[in-house]
Amino acid sequence: MHSYLRAIGFQNNMKKSDIEKLTDKIVSSPDRIEVSEDSMGNEFVEMTKEIAPGAGIRVCGEYAEDGIFHTEYYYPYVEGDGITTQEQIEIEKHSEKESYAGVCDEMKLGVTLIFYLQNVAEYLSEHHRNPKMRPMSATLSALSLNGKIIMPISKNEKQIQNTKKNSQDRNYLIAAAREGDEDAIENLTLEDIDTYSMLSRRIANEDILSIVDSYFMPYGIESDQYSILGEIVDYRMENNKMTGDKICLLTLDCNDLIYDVCINEKDLLGEPAIGRRFKGVIWMQGKVNY
Repeated sequence: MHSYLRAIGFQNNMKKSDIEKLTDKIVSSPDRIEVSEDSMGNEFVEMTKEIAPGAGIRVCGEYAEDGIFHTEYYYPYVEGDGITTQEQIEIEKHSEKESYAGVCDEMKLGVTLIFYLQNVAEYLSEHHRNPKMRPMSATLSALSLNGKIIMPISKNEKQIQNTKKNSQDRNYLIAAAREGDEDAIENLTLEDIDTYSMLSRRIANEDILSIVDSYFMPYGIESDQYSILGEIVDYRMENNKMTGDKICLLTLDCNDLIYDVCINEKDLLGEPAIGRRFKGVIWMQGKVNY
């Protein structure tokens, strides 16, 4: 089974026969169907079943000549809100199946951001219509299998404003450095050295989570999984319609990147609240917008 089914309220111990029953149920009564042509010119069908507001399962495959649907793969998803990034996005196909990854150099993170593409059928349709057309933006979201709630760092209004200004200044420097500005590159290098020195000095007497406000780091061998720490700006609880399990949908501000994370209530340690922080490992997904 797909390990991240648990994030949207399913159990870990589902057998192959249970998964087949679940996908058959989705194929027989989907909430939404999208049809396009895949990269080889074959029919590509995407069926979506919502199991909680904003979360569900997507089954992808094709209809055979006898009219029977053949499932190629499925995955759980959670939908995000708004625009997360407007950086230039490249779409790359996975080698083993008709699934895709979005890739962009997100200035706010300082790293290449890779996410699992949710709206494959829409992307294929747009790509066939105009191969040169690029996505204008992306709406990101994520699933998590384990996380914990961390208390926020105490800050006064002046410190909050200084943090915002420093973040904006750093984004300007990164943008200039991308264009080859040597002064910007030098300033970023010196800033990193100062940050490293500050951390080395404070870490001897303080906990790292009281020093670092948020972070976003690649995790493990999967290119679209990340270890994160971000501030909760909104949250809500929902129920899986099929199992009754509670899931928690958190809207996070992580390094000035706003996106939604879905986690099973059983896998979340602590009580979520606006202003507190979420720490965990996520599988990043995203929808590209045209």
